[in-house]
Amino acid sequence: MKQKSKTQEYVESLLIAALIAFFVRSFIVQAFKIPSSSMEPTLLVGDHLLVNRLSYVMKVPFTDIVILNLGNPSRGDVVVFRYPVDRSKDFIKRVIGTEGDVIEIRDKVIYLNGQKMDDPHAHFAEDSIVPGVFSQRDNFGPIRVPPRAYFVMGDNRDRSLDGRFWGFVKQEDLVGRALIIYFSWNSQADDFFRYVRWERFGRLIR
Repeated sequence: MKQKSKTQEYVESLLIAALIAFFVRSFIVQAFKIPSSSMEPTLLVGDHLLVNRLSYVMKVPFTDIVILNLGNPSRGDVVVFRYPVDRSKDFIKRVIGTEGDVIEIRDKVIYLNGQKMDDPHAHFAEDSIVPGVFSQRDNFGPIRVPPRAYFVMGDNRDRSLDGRFWGFVKQEDLVGRALIIYFSWNSQADDFFRYVRWERFGRLIR
């Protein structure tokens, strides 16, 4: 039997590695970087996450064609999804309401199906209340979540472009659930040794 050359073995190893990486990236895990402050303090600008692509839907690689529905987000899940206004972009927010829920916000307080919602992740940068006639930031709804859709908000409520302004996330636009922070970089640090946020490595996203 003819022996493989070192070059052939090297090329085959690279191809196998590329196929495995393609499969993992397409179906299992995706890396995601936090670009804005909309999820602070849960997620910071410069956090790098791993997203479980098998949480909710399986899609044809590099498309948004759903092959299989694997589950539904629960209230409180932090999810990555196609931004409905520009589907070339991925956004990350927290699920507040699911199919059939009635959402209302009164003076920054969320009411879910008529009851004040337990909202431990909410963060407010301002004490001021914006009347609903000027903005939907602090006063919104009531509105019912349609079938196969979700209402999402950023944890940094005063600094988040979310469902209050552009509507609902459809089931087929879900990318996956955010799992864990694997790296965090603080580009604003004034000390070289503080650029890397070591304490955030391995932090589960809740």
